[in-house]
Amino acid sequence: MKVYESWHGLKELYPRLVVGLGNFDGVHLGHRELIGQMVSRAREMGAVPAVFTFHPHPLSVLDPENAPPLLLSQRAKEKLIAGLGVELLLRVPFTREFARIEPEDFVRDVLWAGLGVEAVFVGYNYTFGYQGKGTPGLLQECGRRYGFEVHVLPPVKVDGQVVSSTLIRQMLAWGEVDRAARLMGYCPFVEGQVVPGDRRGGALGFPTANLEPENGLLIPANGVYVVEVEVGGDRFLGVANIGTRPTFYGRDTRRQVEVHLLDFHGNLYGCWMVVRFKRRLREEKRFASVADLVAQIRQDISRARLECGE
Repeated sequence: MKVYESWHGLKELYPRLVVGLGNFDGVHLGHRELIGQMVSRAREMGAVPAVFTFHPHPLSVLDPENAPPLLLSQRAKEKLIAGLGVELLLRVPFTREFARIEPEDFVRDVLWAGLGVEAVFVGYNYTFGYQGKGTPGLLQECGRRYGFEVHVLPPVKVDGQVVSSTLIRQMLAWGEVDRAARLMGYCPFVEGQVVPGDRRGGALGFPTANLEPENGLLIPANGVYVVEVEVGGDRFLGVANIGTRPTFYGRDTRRQVEVHLLDFHGNLYGCWMVVRFKRRLREEKRFASVADLVAQIRQDISRARLECGE
């Protein structure tokens, strides 16, 4: 997948484009349906399937205090989008200047004159342009005027609920990673470099890898989880703890992601690790003694093996 940060000159490089518009945070089932239909239509037309999105998230520029935590890093989001068959990604830097573009100017100057789109795909609730005044209806009207197709996709539902990034964030904030996975189409995950910790887990007999995710990412609720860990091309069953380790640090509020890999022996410092959350086992709690904590960890590991059929 080719990645560009400007649309200028792309019309000459890619004379036939079909474009999906959106932020695509989470690349969930709704996004996947939109991108899938967009890619299929592009192939029918002999055009290049493309996605037009912004980085950073518009709200992080316009209203930083109320910007939502992200479900995916930019790196992870682009990898998932590429895996859906998208050949061209427009990752346009979002600025306050860009936010002042009127909706019809965006269609005329960017989509039509700049990119020469042949078809555009958006979700039912897509908004664009100054103050979000652009709607799918306006986009369809402009499409008729300038001669390109506009496809507006209806909401995708799972168990009667409309799939949305907002709903997924709520589920992760409650620790319901298995329910979130049903809406995302894959297990929610965090990734990052393994960094040195205080080695307390090793002293207890359960060495842990301390992960350092990117700032701004949504980390599931505090608790203990069954996870699948990918590192160095290999995959391992694991048990992860998210939280403040109250047994040792009392009211310390700094959250950490610590992972104990089952059946692994080796040094992980500096390695890049992907941790996929499969199920929450329990809340994080403070134990009366280290012995009680160790006993509980053994139970957590037994439950993890049982739930994964080991």
